[in-house]
Amino acid sequence: MATAQKKYTYDYPRPAVTVDCVIFGFEKNQLKLLLTKRAIEPYLGKWAFPGGFIREDETADECALRKLSEEAGLSNIFLEQLYTFSELNRDPRGRVISVAYFALVKPTEYTLEAGLDIDAVQWFGLEEVADLAFDHQQILSVAVERLKGKIRYQPIGFELLPAQFTLPELHNLYETILQRSIDRGNFRKKMLSMGLLIDHSDMQKDRHARAAKIYSFDKVKYEELKESGFYFEI
Repeated sequence: MATAQKKYTYDYPRPAVTVDCVIFGFEKNQLKLLLTKRAIEPYLGKWAFPGGFIREDETADECALRKLSEEAGLSNIFLEQLYTFSELNRDPRGRVISVAYFALVKPTEYTLEAGLDIDAVQWFGLEEVADLAFDHQQILSVAVERLKGKIRYQPIGFELLPAQFTLPELHNLYETILQRSIDRGNFRKKMLSMGLLIDHSDMQKDRHARAAKIYSFDKVKYEELKESGFYFEI
């Protein structure tokens, strides 16, 4: 005789869980943020982060990647968990907890496409962003502080620049993200002393003596140094 399958009941409420994706880019000396314009309530017509409810058959990571594809047409993005937001009244639809993610990308490498329940998807300069839907302004503040911390202790800044760049461009990136002035001479000395930059100036045609050299980041050497205890810090 077959045994009846046991069914579970819960004594505690089960809040809904969503994901939100904070995607940073850097273009034309400006830190950018990817936002979607909502085509549904709540917050119809408001700008917000790509995201949505987690399905029962997927993980939070899988949901984040799915929503980026469905809402903005983005794929193959490495996401890192940022923080879990669980304030009681953060969503007018009821008790909703959000697992937030963030990523750094080069905007020129992606084609945006507004998708499911989205009117538009667009890059904004960070200083242009205000009055976001839900508690996304708070999520953004946490993401910006995380970005400032990571860029000082990990070479993530190189993920926002073209494969080849000049030291003035790298210096400007750090000043923009950290939102403070950095002595140019000390920054140059520090970066070159790490031995993580590949000099391509010999390949620059008709290069003037005072022209900025072209560099690229040596990822292989960085991984080798990291294995031996190397500590990146700006």
